[in-house]
Amino acid sequence: MTNSANNPKSARLLALESLEKVLTSGAYSNLQLNQVIEQNNLADNDRRLLTNLVYGVIQHRLTLEFWLESFIKGKKIDDWVKILLMMALYQYHYLDKVPEWAITDESIKLAKIKGHEGIRKFVTAILHRMLREDLRSFNKIDSEITRISIEYSVPEWLIEELSHQYGDHQMMRIVESLNHPANQSLRINTKLADKEEITRQLFEDDLEFRDSRVAANALVLERGVIANTHAFKNGEITIQDESAMLAVENMHLEKSFKVLDACAAPGGKTVQIAAMLDAAAGGKVTALDIHQNKIKLIKNNAKRLGVEDVVEAIDLDARKVDNQFDDESFDAILVDAPCSGFGLIRRKPEIRYEKELSDSYNLQKVQLEILEAVAPKIKKNGIITYSTCTILKQENDDVINMFLANHSEFILERTHTSLDLKAKRESKTLTILPSDFDSDGFFVSSLRRTM
Repeated sequence: MTNSANNPKSARLLALESLEKVLTSGAYSNLQLNQVIEQNNLADNDRRLLTNLVYGVIQHRLTLEFWLESFIKGKKIDDWVKILLMMALYQYHYLDKVPEWAITDESIKLAKIKGHEGIRKFVTAILHRMLREDLRSFNKIDSEITRISIEYSVPEWLIEELSHQYGDHQMMRIVESLNHPANQSLRINTKLADKEEITRQLFEDDLEFRDSRVAANALVLERGVIANTHAFKNGEITIQDESAMLAVENMHLEKSFKVLDACAAPGGKTVQIAAMLDAAAGGKVTALDIHQNKIKLIKNNAKRLGVEDVVEAIDLDARKVDNQFDDESFDAILVDAPCSGFGLIRRKPEIRYEKELSDSYNLQKVQLEILEAVAPKIKKNGIITYSTCTILKQENDDVINMFLANHSEFILERTHTSLDLKAKRESKTLTILPSDFDSDGFFVSSLRRTM
């Protein structure tokens, strides 16, 4: 397949249609991209271009809108035309290896396919102006917060909150990292394979990868497609972010443990737990989720990875565990709580525009309710591991402190990981920022029941 816009399945046309669905209809970028890639037989270079355009335009949306306004000067245009022009701006400015003439030509062809002659002429005129005129300078923006917001395409409220929580220097490191491409990492399923065998297989499949700096049984992909490998199809590896593996690393499980995964779907951490358990020794992980269709995902994931014998998946709201389980039923509990997801911005870039600070505080209430509900279900001396994929303290340390204030039978223990990350930190909890290791942002804490 070529990139020609005359082809209805071209990468640029698919990108334009995908961006319309994400930016105007609320589709999730990662799900939308996965669907488009599955439905279209794209060559590797087209798949990479499609992914780059969709994520790139969303990531830099505020910047692109700022630049575009000087060219259209308030003129009302159709959403798809605006997105097409933002795509062109993104390619002109951020894709050094794509010739400007090719970007211009393909954009005009898309305007012709999607619109009438008047729109084609309008788009052509704007594109030529973009090439002739300088882009608006960020330095002319008076407010420092607004300048950072536009330059890095991060909402002002989030910049202010990160500055308040982490200081200006750390805030800048975080926002600068948010538009980096998200790494794709894999976890080795130690139930079926070891690292030496997997690295040999991946070399044979012509993949390029490196050891993770974050998680012990992880590799970071640098070239290739994990899902096409025999190891993936055989369940010997699975796609999982490095930071997301840390919560289970911290649980220090024994083969005979009864484990509750209170907020489990789609099951990545469930199967990571399951790989450490042994059915013959009595080990089992009970995975909960409120959606029946996601229970099926958990079961399918467990079957693919060969751990279904120790996985029980139940559709149940974690806040209602009292209806299902006796007190002190579990040796270990994982609460990977529903959260604002700000640690995943590189993977789901639209999150930054969709959420407000109030969403974080509303989620805090749910997170506390889940911890309150599962607390009686952990055995004495057992540990509840509380984790989130956000970096906002009101959903992390604040939740832990509020829980401990009401539960003298629990103490906070230091979070430990296999590679002893951030060993010199003062906090017992562990917060991984996107700027720390170029991974997703994540939070992990350990609550031990003492009585």
